[in-house]
Parts: sequence; structure tokens; C-alpha cells
Amino acid sequence: MATKENVTVTATTTAPARRTLGATGPSVFPLGLGCMGMSALYGEADRAESVATIHAALDAGVTLLDTGDFYGMGHNELLISEALSTAPAAAREKALTSVKFGALRTVEGGFTGYDGRPEAVRNFLAYSLQRLGRDHIDIYRIARVDPDVPIEETVGAIAEAVQAGHVRHIGLSEVGADTLRRAAAVAPIADLQIEYSLLSRGIEDEILPTARELGIGITAYGVLSRGLISGHFTRDRALDPGDFRGMSPRFQGANLDRNLDLVDALRKVAENKGVSVAQTAIAWVLSRGEDIVPLVGARRRDRLAEALGAADITLGAADLAAIEEAVPVGAAAGDRYPAAQMAHLDSER
Repeated sequence: MATKENVTVTATTTAPARRTLGATGPSVFPLGLGCMGMSALYGEADRAESVATIHAALDAGVTLLDTGDFYGMGHNELLISEALSTAPAAAREKALTSVKFGALRTVEGGFTGYDGRPEAVRNFLAYSLQRLGRDHIDIYRIARVDPDVPIEETVGAIAEAVQAGHVRHIGLSEVGADTLRRAAAVAPIADLQIEYSLLSRGIEDEILPTARELGIGITAYGVLSRGLISGHFTRDRALDPGDFRGMSPRFQGANLDRNLDLVDALRKVAENKGVSVAQTAIAWVLSRGEDIVPLVGARRRDRLAEALGAADITLGAADLAAIEEAVPVGAAAGDRYPAAQMAHLDSER
């Protein structure tokens, strides 16, 4: 992939209002940068361009950098460490790290489960701090609930790390309403990281209302459905070996055709608004509440610049109605993960 040497990413035209992650979490720029794709699951990435994209995000005011210790088996944390160590001091000091842990991997790259035991939490944390080159992690969360360990024990171990100063805030990932309540009874929870987009609106029924009742913010990932509703994905696109989308149900056969038909409908709304499809989809998530911070998975500066433009877009009632008509609730074809991975989602039970 060619490095985008001439791409300039600037802050939005007027500084957007910051958003607070829940009642107890940090104040952040309204969009966060999801860094996973720079190391894993979407094919080969350009390391220099990835670092430049993180720098550009920080320069534009982005504060939240999201990663997982299992993204590229530590590669992503090392990449973020490199980017932060070479960023201007002012930007580096404002950067906040959000880290997921717990996934068990094989040498071949497979996933074999999740480990939420307190001793495992302490072990994962020690390695992440070393790779990131920081003395603390701002938000720490298990990637998926370990079915063999009560969430109270896992959250309790993170709470101990907060008391020790190694973690600032506790987060959760892909949990259902009951688990959310149980975790919040142990310690303050800053945010729940969960998929939320025009194609994935399951949280609206019970999980989002529960989070709001408990004062827990939402960091929404998959806001472009892994590029499916970015406006850039085409039916004939060839995917790199190892690209997650090659086995994702929404990118297969008739499902892909149906979902891209939805994108075509959304494109008409975007064109009438004078913005891109991706910006429309991100702006929609931003419009769902001040307690929601979308994570954009840009791997390049040009895609980052496009995504940041969503923060300047105001969607009125007519715009929202047109979007809802183009992509109705439940219109997506296919599950958001293959069956084996869906089984790990506490949020889907």
C-alpha cells in the first residue's frame, strides 16, 4: 500500500464538544481511533502509514486510542507505543489508551477461548504495560466474558489494578444487560465497548437503556460494519488472505448483495446531504446520544480525514428519517460474526 505522503488531516472546523464516557470515565474527543486493522484481521497494513495515521489523529484532537493485547499478538500495542513515543509531547500526554485483554491465541493465529481469572488479569496487564511503554492503561476491559469465571471476579481484579494505579478506569466489552448490572455492582464501569451501527442495532432494546440507567458510556465499534457501509466496498473486491471479511456472514453471496443494496440507498441520502456515505453512517451513530463515542477504524490518513468530517455534520429530523428509510432496523443480511464467534458474545444471549 502506498504511503499517503500528501494527506493532511486537520481538526474539525469548530472544535466539537467532548464527550464523557459514563458518569465516572474520562472526557474524550467525540470520535476514537480503533487501531486493530493496523495489525490484524483486514489484510496487510503499511506500518509507516499506520504510525502517520495515529499521529494525524492526535494532531486533529483525537484522544482515545483503542487496541487489544491480542491484535497481532502484541503487534498493535507495540505499534501504538512507537506512534506515541514519536508524537509531539503535547499530543502524547493527551492520548488515552483503551485496551482489551483475555483472548487466548495459537501460534497459527487461532482463538481458543478467553481467560478472566484474576491471576490472568494481572498477567495480561503486566505485558500490556511493558509493550505500550506506559505506567498505566486508561481503560482496561476483558474482550469477551470468560464463561468459567464470574464477571465479578474479573472486574474485581481490574478494580485492584485501579487501586494500585496501573489502570485508570474499568470497561466492559460485548456484555448483556444482566452482566452489565453485575459488573457495576462491584466497581464503577466507565464504558461498554460494543458493536453499534446502522446494520447492528441490537443494543437499543435492552443493553443501551441499561447502560444509561447505570451511568455507563458506550464506545461503539464497527460503526462502518468493517467497511461494508463505508461506501468504498464493492461486490467484486478481492480480499487479502486472512481478512476477517472473507468469513464474515454479511460479506457472503446473497447477504453481500442485499447489504450493498442498503448502502446504495444510503448513498442517495448522503449525496443529497453533500457528504460521503461513511460520514453519514458515522454521523448517525454520533446522533444517537452524547454518551456514545464511535470508534473509527481508519488505517490511512485519507480515510481518517473522511471519518473526522462526520463530527461536523448535523443530522436533522428529515435526515434521520431518510436514513431510517434507507436502512431500516433489522435490514442487515447475515450475523455480524461467524457462528463460532457469536457463541462467545454475552451480548447476544
